[in-house]
Amino acid sequence: MSERAGWPLWEIFVRPKRGLSHVHAGSLHAPDAEMALRNARDLYTRRGEGVSLWVVRAADITASSPQERGAFFDPADDKVYRHPTFYDIPADVEYL
Repeated sequence: MSERAGWPLWEIFVRPKRGLSHVHAGSLHAPDAEMALRNARDLYTRRGEGVSLWVVRAADITASSPQERGAFFDPADDKVYRHPTFYDIPADVEYL
């Protein structure tokens, strides 16, 4: 918990349009998820920038370390079939 406010830190993710992914917009302190959602709406979508919000308690996020990048992501390099370089993508397909 934050020593300053006594409230946990929440990470805010906004989806700008239908069909797009949620993007990290920022952080805020709030006593619970409902208040974090309301405050995020007021703070990050004032001008109608989003169609969906996610609020995630920062303490619940587990992330990899940038220092571990090589060892952590190396196994994916030998799976070239996972990259879309082998597929023809139609020109009229958006957001791919």
